[in-house]
Amino acid sequence: MSSTTEQLLRELHASLGQRKRPEDVAHLIHDLLLDAAPGGLDRATRRALDKATRNSLRRLWHGYTSMLEDFARPVGAQRQLARAAQLFDTVGELAAEVGDDPARVEAVIRAAGEEIRKEYGRSDFLADRLNRARRAAAGLGEISKRQYNKRFRLLRRMEAKLARILVEERKREITMLGRSGLASRLPYEEFAADPGTAAFIAYLTARANLRTEFTVHGQQRPYDEVAHALFRRLDAGTANWFAVAHVHPTAEVLKRVGDEQRGLLLGRWYRILLDVAEQLETLWQKQTVDRTTMIVERGQDSTGWNQAARAWTTARANWFALLEAMGAQSILERLCPGKVLLLVAADVAAWHRQAGGGLHPDTDVWAELPLPWHVLRGEAECPQWLVEQVCRRHGVDAERGGWTRARRVLHAVHFRATPELVHGVSVADPMLASVLRSAGFFSGRPLRPAAAEIR
Repeated sequence: MSSTTEQLLRELHASLGQRKRPEDVAHLIHDLLLDAAPGGLDRATRRALDKATRNSLRRLWHGYTSMLEDFARPVGAQRQLARAAQLFDTVGELAAEVGDDPARVEAVIRAAGEEIRKEYGRSDFLADRLNRARRAAAGLGEISKRQYNKRFRLLRRMEAKLARILVEERKREITMLGRSGLASRLPYEEFAADPGTAAFIAYLTARANLRTEFTVHGQQRPYDEVAHALFRRLDAGTANWFAVAHVHPTAEVLKRVGDEQRGLLLGRWYRILLDVAEQLETLWQKQTVDRTTMIVERGQDSTGWNQAARAWTTARANWFALLEAMGAQSILERLCPGKVLLLVAADVAAWHRQAGGGLHPDTDVWAELPLPWHVLRGEAECPQWLVEQVCRRHGVDAERGGWTRARRVLHAVHFRATPELVHGVSVADPMLASVLRSAGFFSGRPLRPAAAEIR
């Protein structure tokens, strides 16, 4: 492997946890395939990649996009660590990246806590602080009450900060799972074992990570003609089908994956189902949602719910696909948790009605079936026959609708350039999009002062 090939593979692997435009990922893939296999780029693949790279930032005159090319990351604990370095002898100077690593932040908190004999997790200001006698007995007699309290309060804030980082990290992980499956968890060694495999995974992941558009005509589907061309050029002998199954677990892929690897993926997806169900239940209990409409009301956390709902849908579909590939459909006869619907903005719902549509047919099925987290905990039964019965009652095809089995038919859609979006609204020019976003247009909140001048 040449140094250029390895560098491109590293960039593509890093993109699995980012939100780069598919056009820009396609440009990296074009360079990778030419470098890794000179003369091996067939006409169909070249034509498909040319269509995508035509609008890459490297080919556009402005080379600019107004949209962030990463998923939102939690704000690290750098500020708190810097203060801890001033107050605690055991902390010292720390690199900036330490503040973004929850495990290392926790280690610092524990080490600093030992200096003042504070037990990790015991941060009640009234019950857990040491009084003068206990400080003296612990060998802290030289520290004044004021200095001790200052250090105790800092560690208390750092523990609260660490908890917030973990919550935000979990939200980010759930968002990526809902968009691109297990792509972000794929080790570099698995990803880079075959350049063709890496190219397909990176492009499909970029397509899956596209932002949601404000529309009633449906979102872009990830599997387009470029992804199809990259998939068709996979060599049956050299492709890493286990890696492909992390993002594209179709029947065609899973039949090429060994039993042990399929069992590993099955366990991972079921574990994710349990984790996401817990997140969904927490969000459900915090707000009142009308299950019969799923229309957002003021004050509801629609973003958090929809991120978790997408993760559930992805995990559930992939779990179903693996059960079928392993001949274990009998499990669904007893345990067939339903789909989880997204919350719909009221203006989008009104747009649907104006266009002659209405609520999605799945809404009535979702409203009648037991809540998924109750099913997974064994508090409610949801066998396959019940799902089929409810679907028939509301005129929904249980199989084709994905209620009782994984979707079987996958058609490649036409490639469409990535739109510049401002809160889901497509804007033709990225620089105009930046201006509109800074002024608060399409945000649903009061416009900023600059908006009047822009108008």
